[in-house]
Amino acid sequence: MNTENNKPIDTIGVDERSRKILFWGCFIVLVASAFGFVFRSFLMPYWGTQFDLSKTQQGEIFGVSFWPFGISIVVFSLIIDKIGYKKSMIFAFVCHSLSVVLTIMADGYWMLYMGTFLFALGNGAAEAVVNPVVATMFPKEKTKWLNILHAGWPVGIAIAGMMGIGMIHFGFNWEVIIAIIMFPVLTYGFLIAKRHFPINERVRAGVTYLEMLKEVGVLGILIIVGLCTFQLGTLFGWSYLTSSVITILIAAIFGYYVRALGRPLFILLLLLMIPLATTELGTDSWITDLMTPEMKKIGLQGGWVLVYTSIIMAILRFYAGPIVKRFSPLGLLAISAFIAALGLQFLSYSAGFVIIIAATVYALGKTFFWGTMLGVVSEQFPKGGALALNFTGAVGQVGVGVIGAVFLGTIQDKQLDQNLINYDQKNQTEYHNTYITENKKSIFGEYKSLDNDKLSKASAETLVTISSVQNEAKKDALRTVSFLPWILFFFYLAFIIYFKMFKGGYKPVLLAELPEIGLLEDEDSLTIDDDTKAEEVIIK
Repeated sequence: MNTENNKPIDTIGVDERSRKILFWGCFIVLVASAFGFVFRSFLMPYWGTQFDLSKTQQGEIFGVSFWPFGISIVVFSLIIDKIGYKKSMIFAFVCHSLSVVLTIMADGYWMLYMGTFLFALGNGAAEAVVNPVVATMFPKEKTKWLNILHAGWPVGIAIAGMMGIGMIHFGFNWEVIIAIIMFPVLTYGFLIAKRHFPINERVRAGVTYLEMLKEVGVLGILIIVGLCTFQLGTLFGWSYLTSSVITILIAAIFGYYVRALGRPLFILLLLLMIPLATTELGTDSWITDLMTPEMKKIGLQGGWVLVYTSIIMAILRFYAGPIVKRFSPLGLLAISAFIAALGLQFLSYSAGFVIIIAATVYALGKTFFWGTMLGVVSEQFPKGGALALNFTGAVGQVGVGVIGAVFLGTIQDKQLDQNLINYDQKNQTEYHNTYITENKKSIFGEYKSLDNDKLSKASAETLVTISSVQNEAKKDALRTVSFLPWILFFFYLAFIIYFKMFKGGYKPVLLAELPEIGLLEDEDSLTIDDDTKAEEVIIK
């Protein structure tokens, strides 16, 4: 038996029970993340009143839910094979627990901000673990199990949504609602506490750390570092030049060490994660806004919109296995993009209860995007290990904030600008000149938007009118945004043709014909040095 640092690299046959317990522990991690997201979203108005928070401060607290996640998942992806999965999960557990305690004890802006910050850090560390762990435990069914894993998010959204609506309705204190987050946190902590994590397939095959970095390459690091740097630049007020210089400097240092551009197909998949995440996540708030008035007409609160679409996604993701087997991962992505594009078009022309039907079509389209994309990356680039898999998710999460949300916001504001001009001309009013007065600038150009200060002083009749025009602007903007899933559709179609012509069809890449993945007795023996060869690893 080979030893590393005088510790045995010893794997055992798969214990099916342990593997399933570990999987459900990873699943509940995403449920806990969803609980934190939903409850904070529901409670923000109450915090604003109790702690006298401005809209800007509320936006800052909500915004800190995202960028620490991106930075955390990137950092942990670079070191996770060195420090081990369990240590990363312990870090996530501590962050989640401290976040809940700090939030419950909050007496103002900064404690709420730091509580949210810690929760986001924990989410990033946990996500850096769960994706590669599940891909490693199910090497021949990665796409199926990654889709089931990511059913944890909509399951958490649905459960937390129903609990939140009910508890707020019955007057529970917000501290009690936040404390509920500890149920899934303690559950996943209990499930993984005594579990042994699998050796990553990259490490099992003797693929060195440097080889893993070369799969991602300079272009991959340029994309993810650029997104993170520009996200921080927005937060700290850096100029575009400063963010660009920092990005180029980090990429140059990385490039000097790695001396590889990265796998072309992987780089392309990374770039496609931005429109994919924008399609899946970026338009959610618009669709909720469009559906809420219709839900109210039938006596339901707007929060049920989120619950409804989440239940659809959760159920479908649990049945991803036979669907993936029937269509192949690339085929499923192409079909999903096609349905999502039709769903957005349908939404843009819908009114009344038909909006709910259209949103259902859209939910069907976006359900398999995330897990299937991660599955394709893991199946085609196993040498990239945890880094390639987690960078893909990070680009989606950070990209939707840095590029996707800005793009969608610019489209919506420009559309509202034009729609109010048309409304004023038709009805002889002056809404545009009165309320569209705030000049804004983004990476997509200059535009004018609603002045919220002026709008806060408007009459109820004016607010109803502008809200109606705003909803129509969102519909028009959705029509424009629907070109994103069309782009995805044609790229996935091209990939299908490429694999058919040059690869004999889509097939997962296996690093080696290994026995079932074993479970480590000693997490410290996880890493293999760059000079350790695959044949030196003796499997019992």
